[in-house]
Amino acid sequence: MKSGSLFALIAGLLAAVASLSAKLSLGTDYVRDMCVSGLSGWEHTHGSTALCDWLHIPLRLLCAVLLFSCNTIMWTFFSKALRLCSSSARATVTTTASNFVSSAVLGRLIFGETHSALWWAGISLTLCGLLVLHRSSPQPAPHEEGKKDT
Repeated sequence: MKSGSLFALIAGLLAAVASLSAKLSLGTDYVRDMCVSGLSGWEHTHGSTALCDWLHIPLRLLCAVLLFSCNTIMWTFFSKALRLCSSSARATVTTTASNFVSSAVLGRLIFGETHSALWWAGISLTLCGLLVLHRSSPQPAPHEEGKKDT
């Protein structure tokens, strides 16, 4: 049961990395702007801009490869989580909560995004539901004692 939850947490993190990769590969100028800011101390500003004008295309393709790789690995981990968890709901909710939290952290670190209080209230309710789900133990199926073969 513990390893199933771990697989679900990793699947959620990989889903967030895949979303980040999609945003970087398909976004307008995220990769180019990150390249310019990363190379600003290395060359003169005009030189780094010229370098990033052609370098952003292979970087975007690399992000697209990362997108498909992370999705493939994420589905593998999610399938293992479904197999090892006591219920599919536990694996699904754990993966979803991990994805939300990882997306928030990555969005803050990479893009400087912030979330409203309503978003944090929603994720808190999701995490509380996850806690309730993890605390409950599966109930054994009731046996039919009064039924006789006729």
